Amino acid sequence: MNQQGAAGQHGPLAGLRVVEFVGLGPGPHCAMLLSDLGADVVRFERPGGNGHPNAVIDRGRHVVTVDLKEEPDRALCRRTAAKADVLIEGYRPGVMERLGLGPTELLRDNPRLVYARITGWGQDGPLAPRAGHDINYIAVAGALAHIRPIDGMPAPPLNLVGDYGGGSMFAAFGIMAALWERERSGRGQVIDSAIVDGTAALMALFSGSIPRGDLPLDPRRSLLGGAAPFYRCYRCADDRVISVGALEPQFYGDLIRRSGAPDEYLERQYDVDNWAERSRGLAEIFARKTRDEWCRIFEGADACIAPVLTLEESFQDEHLRARETYQVRDGVLHCAPAPRFSRTPGAIRPSREGSAMLRSWGVEQ
Repeated sequence: MNQQGAAGQHGPLAGLRVVEFVGLGPGPHCAMLLSDLGADVVRFERPGGNGHPNAVIDRGRHVVTVDLKEEPDRALCRRTAAKADVLIEGYRPGVMERLGLGPTELLRDNPRLVYARITGWGQDGPLAPRAGHDINYIAVAGALAHIRPIDGMPAPPLNLVGDYGGGSMFAAFGIMAALWERERSGRGQVIDSAIVDGTAALMALFSGSIPRGDLPLDPRRSLLGGAAPFYRCYRCADDRVISVGALEPQFYGDLIRRSGAPDEYLERQYDVDNWAERSRGLAEIFARKTRDEWCRIFEGADACIAPVLTLEESFQDEHLRARETYQVRDGVLHCAPAPRFSRTPGAIRPSREGSAMLRSWGVEQ
């Protein structure tokens, strides 16, 4: 790893050299996270671009166009990987091997390389060669079945749980773990980052509760799934929505008192048999005022109440503005680098043509 990094570069990963083979979903998101924290990311992109340009997800790259059907371009990829610390790819199993860019070849030339493979099904198993998308992976991993209203079908939570929660975040975590291990062994390794595995890990709280039965996932009895009257959303008079998360008794008491609900609601908070009736009662109460009126009523209270904002509304939220969670760069609104560091903060950086970065690595095109 080049400890000095590129001139003017910031972040705890400054000097980390990453090769990204462009794809969709978790791979680009993982590369964005690393770039935000200072890594030099060289993206190998097919002629004509990746087909889904996104100024936020694609930020901070040094882009090099290659045609992987052509041997000279594949040779350039091999030379670059020989100088890199990390490689990220998200193709189906066997594709990189057929291109002569698989881990066996590249780790032979660069034994310190951390080779991260991000797929839905993983590198082995009966479904490994099959196509799929986020909704399929979280379905098989046991998450999707429990993301549903009481009387409705399961609904995918965008692609947050699978592609990003179980995919890119676990890939980034795996890369950091492999780099830490490399400090002791001096050797890189291959990371099989499967979305089904990551999603299963995200479900650990719930799978661990099955023997005790204290967190049932039946939508009619699911404490965290919307069945409890004190942990769900309510529609307000203006058709906007408010979220309620008053799990603990002290927060629940504040919810009941400030909302004007009957005093009897203060008793038997966790009695599942009264949840449906109390949910209906609170729904009638919240429907009497607008969302903003309820926010004013609960302002300064520890009742765990928050408005359900659209993404566009969240850009203007007072708390997020104070933290500069969203920042404008070159006319585009970006999410800020996360997490935050006291000494080596990350930074939003533009993408650019990658020839200069290759030369700084000692790679001739």
